[in-house]
Amino acid sequence: MSRTVLWRVLLFAGLAVAAVVFLVPTFVRPAPKWWPWQQPVRLGLDLQGGTHLLYHVEIEQSVDNMIDRNVQDLDAALREAQIGASTIDRDGRTIRIRLANKDKRQEVEDLVKDKLPALVPVPNPDVEAADLTYAMDPKEERRIRDSVVDQALKIIRNRIDQFGVAEPTVQAQGTDEIVVQLPGIQDPQRAKDLIGKTAVLEFKLVANPGQGGSVEHPAPGYQVLAGKGEGGRRQSYLVEKKTLMTGDVLKNASISPASHTEGMAVEFELDARGAKLFGSITTSSVGRNLAIVLDNVVESAPRINEPITGGRGQITGRFDFTEAQDLANVLRNGALPAPLKLIEERTVGPSLGLDSIQRGVRSFAVGTILVIVFMVWYYRGGGVIADLALLFNVLFLLGVFALGGFTLSLPGIAGIVLTIGMAVDANVLILERIREELRLGKSARAAIDAGYERAWSAIRDSNVTTFASGLILFNFGTGPVRGFAVTLCLGILTSLATGVFGTRVVYDLLMSRRRLDTVSV
Repeated sequence: MSRTVLWRVLLFAGLAVAAVVFLVPTFVRPAPKWWPWQQPVRLGLDLQGGTHLLYHVEIEQSVDNMIDRNVQDLDAALREAQIGASTIDRDGRTIRIRLANKDKRQEVEDLVKDKLPALVPVPNPDVEAADLTYAMDPKEERRIRDSVVDQALKIIRNRIDQFGVAEPTVQAQGTDEIVVQLPGIQDPQRAKDLIGKTAVLEFKLVANPGQGGSVEHPAPGYQVLAGKGEGGRRQSYLVEKKTLMTGDVLKNASISPASHTEGMAVEFELDARGAKLFGSITTSSVGRNLAIVLDNVVESAPRINEPITGGRGQITGRFDFTEAQDLANVLRNGALPAPLKLIEERTVGPSLGLDSIQRGVRSFAVGTILVIVFMVWYYRGGGVIADLALLFNVLFLLGVFALGGFTLSLPGIAGIVLTIGMAVDANVLILERIREELRLGKSARAAIDAGYERAWSAIRDSNVTTFASGLILFNFGTGPVRGFAVTLCLGILTSLATGVFGTRVVYDLLMSRRRLDTVSV
């Protein structure tokens, strides 16, 4: 046996052993603790059961939210520059400014151009209503629309990852929809609460006694928000409409036992800008209550006893451990850029998943047996070698699924069945070429060499085009289609490795051990 043949035999033997190592946790559960690989092949929603959620992303609301933030930033910038404005109102998607001092017009225009470049001036048809009118730059508005779904995808993935779901699917569908699949989750309510929470964190001052009207009749500039009071009772709060700070300055959030109340609390840490802003707010508001508002609900309204300049704070609301953990999760990962509307929900039971597995395995077994029998009947010894390559192909393919953490679904099983048929296609071409060479009177070695050499171009071209089709399906398809595409592409690679190079190793091994006068094909 030549050294080259020996190394190729050892290589394939090593790959086979590695594949077995990777697949043991899939078929032996639980795998022994000393086993070097513990991760089984992941099963998709259709095989394992779980929850399927489809959300619509309210993109227009995201644009409106950005305009609201621009109004707040503009108001803060004018106050910082000590430029008095009678009113700053939003009319649809335009911002109207009525100046108290008309001489400040140019100064305001320069300030907006410098500090709020996302706003552009627009002709003002109603001079009586406003001195200056601005709208969002169309380019900025388009950028927001294009980025909303991507931002939502990232935030949802981060939330779900910390939720602890194994191999979730979070992907865009169309231009404004997001699909979330949670294998193994049969009670989706907590997942829906976690995903759908907008997590807009705001800090607002509670109205002083005698100011702002009443809860029943708030004065202009004030609003009534629901919240939690002492003992966990529901309570209404009269707060100033003005948002002093938002959650975009949060750097981290974690849970801890509440200091003065029962249950858990959520501690938050601010970035440098937030720490400075929070210090300024608490310094100027000592003695007042600061409402910590999450999604328009007052979670707590602690009294500011002294300036808080360390950049840290705490949200208390008598949370249990799970509530506090989920709240810290959504705050840590940021607010969704737009609200989500649940438009479809399906729960796949584990019994249905088990039935799908059984049907898929049955189709796989029947297809494999038929191919094996045909190859042995038609190509005799050559068919046996092709069948051996086929078994190694399936072994390697499943091993790659386990190693790479890919998810196996029903479309994936269909891809495996297709791979079985395609795997022997290369061997059919090779064996037919060997037959032709033998009919021409060539020796066994010459026929084998010519068979592989002349069949390779056709095998290469057909597999390259099929692989390219798989890549196209993966890039433009959705969940099930992508699952099929992944299996197809991986199957092509393992088929080439076993059906072409693997079978050639077998023939080289046979010819190195004894002289072959003929080949059984």
